Amino acid sequence: MSTEDNKRLVRRLYEEIFNTGNVDALPEVIAPDYVEVHDGVRYPMGIEGARSHVLGVRENYGRLRLVIERQIAEGDWVVTQLVARGVHRGEWLGIKPTGKPVEFTAVNVDKVVDGRIVEHGGAANMLGPLLGIGAVKVVGPEDDGEGHE
Repeated sequence: MSTEDNKRLVRRLYEEIFNTGNVDALPEVIAPDYVEVHDGVRYPMGIEGARSHVLGVRENYGRLRLVIERQIAEGDWVVTQLVARGVHRGEWLGIKPTGKPVEFTAVNVDKVVDGRIVEHGGAANMLGPLLGIGAVKVVGPEDDGEGHE
């Protein structure tokens, strides 16, 4: 496959599957030996693990919408910068649903072999959503009561 074909395949994962919840299409884009890599650790997921992940994310974030800002591809690798938007409607990190909107940016790196994604990794800026739902509070220097810090 060309790098343009690889980009289209990864785009399909985000736009068709994540945005609609059409997990029946996963076997067309995810390889049976699919893995996710986080902090250098490889986690075997397969198609069923990917299915659980997509459905879990969609359950936690109502009206989920991933918008691809840009993609860069080289060889088997596709890098995607995206913005995710949704509503916090499921328990997340022990935090009860707040109904508040969440938005975060992410950069994902996917490897495509023989027309399917075999590996996924990346990073998401989760501080914004955590602040937005009240899970994290900004703590600054204490005021001494006289306007001095």
